[in-house]
Amino acid sequence: MVQALDVHKRYGQLEVLKGINLEVRPREVFCLVGPSGSGKSTFLRCINHLEKVSAGSLSVDGELVGYRRHGNRLYELKESEIARKRAEIGMVFQRFNLFPHMTVLENVMEAPVRVRKEAKAVVRERAMTLLDRVGLKAKHDAYPGQLSGGQQQRVAIARALAMQPKLMLFDEPTSALDPELVGEVLDVMRQLAEDGMTMVVVTHEMGFAREVGDALVFMDGGVVVESGHPRDVLTSPQHARTKAFLSKVL
Repeated sequence: MVQALDVHKRYGQLEVLKGINLEVRPREVFCLVGPSGSGKSTFLRCINHLEKVSAGSLSVDGELVGYRRHGNRLYELKESEIARKRAEIGMVFQRFNLFPHMTVLENVMEAPVRVRKEAKAVVRERAMTLLDRVGLKAKHDAYPGQLSGGQQQRVAIARALAMQPKLMLFDEPTSALDPELVGEVLDVMRQLAEDGMTMVVVTHEMGFAREVGDALVFMDGGVVVESGHPRDVLTSPQHARTKAFLSKVL
């Protein structure tokens, strides 16, 4: 579903990603862990072309992200084409980014109606089903400011799912939440995993990675230091840097 080949990302002289190679298989829960500044979130944003790669290539479901190949050269797609491709990839951020002036239901309906021009009646039915799925159907007419952080993040997940994506990206979705609200968001993500959604998750929740993840990559300094099955990496890390990191977070 996702293939990264020698992906680099630079901001001027600062090289944030230094040659990332990895693959995410369909229906896989792929966890990215590592210290702040290791490049995890930057890589996640490259997957849907919110950040442009400086070198290398990224493809989703067999198609290059943000570019087309002609001979040996890559050409960036038009913004309209990029937006159409990006609509196939759901993303949930640390901050919920809900529209405060819209109800919960309106937030979930907005993108399919506005971007895909789908019929409101069809989208409304789907949105209500998704809100039921994340346990918030009864809050459909509430505004974001009337919800807890955990509830807002669950609405954000429903909003991303409303576009019927083939891939979901989560950028530390629980890091802005009070500890007692973390579980309700992780429960929704567990259900998504059980339903077969392909997910790439940047997280500090090692318990979630161990229980739900199919693959785990530890990143540091813009490179993949260690990768494997989550239980193997978390219980028997092979690299000294991985051991040092896990000794502080487990």
